[in-house]
Amino acid sequence: MQSNFLSTTLLPIALGIIMLGLGLALSIDDFKRVIKYPKAVAIALICQMVLLPAICFFVAKIFGLEPALAVGLMLLAASPGGATANLYSHLSDGDVALNITLTAVNSVLTLFTLPLVVNFSLAHFMTSDQYVPMQFAKVAEVFMIVLVPVTFGMLLKSKLPAFAAKMDKPVKILSAVFLILIIIAAVYRERVILSEHFGAIGFPVLVFNLLSMGLGYYLPQVWRVEKKQAVAIGMEIGIHNGTLAIFIALSVLNNSIMSVPAALYSILMFFTAALFGYLVKRNKV
Repeated sequence: MQSNFLSTTLLPIALGIIMLGLGLALSIDDFKRVIKYPKAVAIALICQMVLLPAICFFVAKIFGLEPALAVGLMLLAASPGGATANLYSHLSDGDVALNITLTAVNSVLTLFTLPLVVNFSLAHFMTSDQYVPMQFAKVAEVFMIVLVPVTFGMLLKSKLPAFAAKMDKPVKILSAVFLILIIIAAVYRERVILSEHFGAIGFPVLVFNLLSMGLGYYLPQVWRVEKKQAVAIGMEIGIHNGTLAIFIALSVLNNSIMSVPAALYSILMFFTAALFGYLVKRNKV
């Protein structure tokens, strides 16, 4: 795919602003809070790092997805949650402090696990002449575009708390606007590809979304994690950073088809998360 304004300019800027907003909501205490919720954090990380990619792999296999779509779905599974998960957790009476802690830990860990999952997926699903692994330079690029703005946001919050608090809401609004713009731009640019592949990927994406949210919500309760925390984990596992997945698909892997699952998931998750939150608040699930 040739370089274009979306992949070379808009996506990096949008992702940077979203990560900056995430950093403004984080502090060192959020990482220390792992000690306070050891069981909940451990279960969430197992779901995110191990079970989710495994479930996604079997969804891709069961539905017989074409290689690029399968890799795109795996890429999405390897992407962490984010501020959107925190918002939905708050609206659903989840444990937002746990969400923030999970977001902080996941954002760091996935910088290392995401390349592993993506390279495995490329090696497994693509043919030998199609397999081009994420090179170290590209991994470093993703690392920088995620970690630098998050770190900068955290430093702002630490050194200039009043300014960070003042900027928190505007940056969140700007992040939401950019997220919507990215989805619209990606859908519009790849509208032909989306229409061609919607029949093949639409239902698998929905199935993966529901399985993700269900896994994150019910598995912790099996291990006697309180419901408030289970709601938080359900949102964290069920809502993914679609912008990061789209960025990697378009800018790092240079494959438009791989961005299709993330674009569809980013739209669907708003509705499924809202329905999930509604059912949880009314004790229907």
